[in-house]
Amino acid sequence: MINKQIIYKIIGSLLFIEAALMILCLLVSIYYQEDDIMSFLISIISTFLLAFILRFMGRNADNSMSKRDAYLVVTLSWAIFSAMGTLPFLCGGYINNFTDAYFETMSGFTTTGATIIDDVERLPHGIIFWRSLTQWIGGLGIVFFTIALLPSLVGGSVRIFAAEATGPIKSKLHPKLSTSAKAIWAVYITLSVACVLTYYLLGMGWYDSVNYAMTSLATGGFSTHNESVLFFHSPSLEYATTFFCFVSGMNFTLLYFSVIEFKIKKLLKSSEFRLYLSLVLMFTAFIMMMLIFRNNYDIERAFRVAIFQVVSFITTTGLFSDDAATWPHVTWVVLAVCMFIGACSGSTSGGFKCIRAVMLLKIVRNEFKQILHPNAVLPLKIDGTNIPTSKRVTLLAFLTVNLIMCLVCAFSMIAAGIDNTNAITITLSSLGNVGPTLGIEIGPTMSWSMLPDFAKWECSVLMLMGRLEIFTVLVLFTREFWKDN
Repeated sequence: MINKQIIYKIIGSLLFIEAALMILCLLVSIYYQEDDIMSFLISIISTFLLAFILRFMGRNADNSMSKRDAYLVVTLSWAIFSAMGTLPFLCGGYINNFTDAYFETMSGFTTTGATIIDDVERLPHGIIFWRSLTQWIGGLGIVFFTIALLPSLVGGSVRIFAAEATGPIKSKLHPKLSTSAKAIWAVYITLSVACVLTYYLLGMGWYDSVNYAMTSLATGGFSTHNESVLFFHSPSLEYATTFFCFVSGMNFTLLYFSVIEFKIKKLLKSSEFRLYLSLVLMFTAFIMMMLIFRNNYDIERAFRVAIFQVVSFITTTGLFSDDAATWPHVTWVVLAVCMFIGACSGSTSGGFKCIRAVMLLKIVRNEFKQILHPNAVLPLKIDGTNIPTSKRVTLLAFLTVNLIMCLVCAFSMIAAGIDNTNAITITLSSLGNVGPTLGIEIGPTMSWSMLPDFAKWECSVLMLMGRLEIFTVLVLFTREFWKDN
C-alpha cells in the first residue's frame, strides 16, 4: 500500500526548496530592476502555499518508505517540481501557454537543454537565471539535492537514491547516504566555482560566467545568448567549456576518489572512463578530418569545434560553438551516436552511459568465447567486480526498452509530418537529455518551438524517462505496482 503521508511530506519539503530557489532569482530581478519581479513574487507565494499544504497533509508521516513509495515519490517530485517551475514563465507572460512552459521547465530540470524560446536575449535577467538554475539543481538530481540538505527527511533515502541515480551500478562514498550526497555536492559546487572564475578570467562578465558555469557543470546547455558560446568568439572560452563539460561527464564518485584523495591511477584504471576518453578522442579525430577535407577548416579550428561538439553531445550538454547543420552529413551520424551513448554513470550527463556500453562489449566478447567453449563458465567483470546475471538481464531489458521507445516515438513524429532526420534525432535528444537536434527543419542551433503540442508533451515525458533511467517512470504504469501485495 502506498504511504501517502511520506509522499506528501517529501514533495512538500522539495517545494519549500523550490520556493527558496525562486527567491534567489527574485534577488537577481531586483538587482536589474526588470519587469519579472512580480512574476517571481506570485510564483514564490504560490509554491510556498502548496508546499505548506502538502507538509501539513504529511505531518504524521512515520518516515518508513518502501521501494514502491520511492519510485512514486521520485517521479512525482520531478513532475510537480517542473509544473511549479512553469509559474515564472507564465505569470510574466514570457511563455504564453502551459505546454510550452512545461516543456521548457522539464527541459531545464532534466538538463536536456532543448528550448521553445526563439529569442532568449529578450528575456529579463531573472528569468534567464531561473532557466540556468533549474539545470544546475537538476544536474545531480532534485531529490538527491534534498537528501544532502535534509538527511533526516526520510528513512528510505537509499531507496530514493536508487530510483534517481544514473547508471546500472550504484556506488557510495560513505555508508551513510547523506554523507555521500554532501561529498558529491561539495565536488559539484567546487567545480562550479572553478568554472565561474575561469569563465570570468577568460572574458565573460559575472552574470554570464555564473549562468554558463551552471549549465556547463549540469551538462544542460541553456545559454544567455541565442548564439550560445559562439556569441563570445573566444577560442579560449571554447576550450575551457570543453574541459568543464568533459569533467562533468565523469563519474563524480570516481572523480572524488581520484582528485580529492589523490588516487589518479584509480581514474585511469576505470574501464568506463577509458571508453569515455577513447570515444571522445576517436570521434573528434574523425570529425576533425571531415571538416579539414570537406569544409576547408584550418587544423586548429577543426580540432576546436570538433572536440567541442563531440564533448557537448556525448555529455548531453548541447552547447554549440559552430553550426553542425553545415557539416558533412556523415558527422551527424557520429554526433547521433554520441547522443545515444552518453558519458559516464554517476555524472550529470544523460544517454545510455559508457558503463553499459562496456558491459555490452564484454557480453559480446563472452558470447564468442562461449561459441568455442560451450561448457565454459565465463564471469563478467568490470574493474575487478563481478557483475551478477541479474544485472546483465537488466542491462539487456534497458537496451530493449530504450530502442523500443526510440522507434515508437520517432514513428509517431514522422507520422505527424516531421522529417525523418529530425524525428529520429529529436527522440534521441529527448530520451538522452541532450538538447540539440540534427536536421533541416529544426537544426542544432534552432529552438523546438515549431513542434506540435503533442510532440512537446511526448518529448517532455521522454526527458523525464531519460533522466530517471526509464524504468523508474514506466514501472508506475504496470498493474503489479498498484497491487496491495
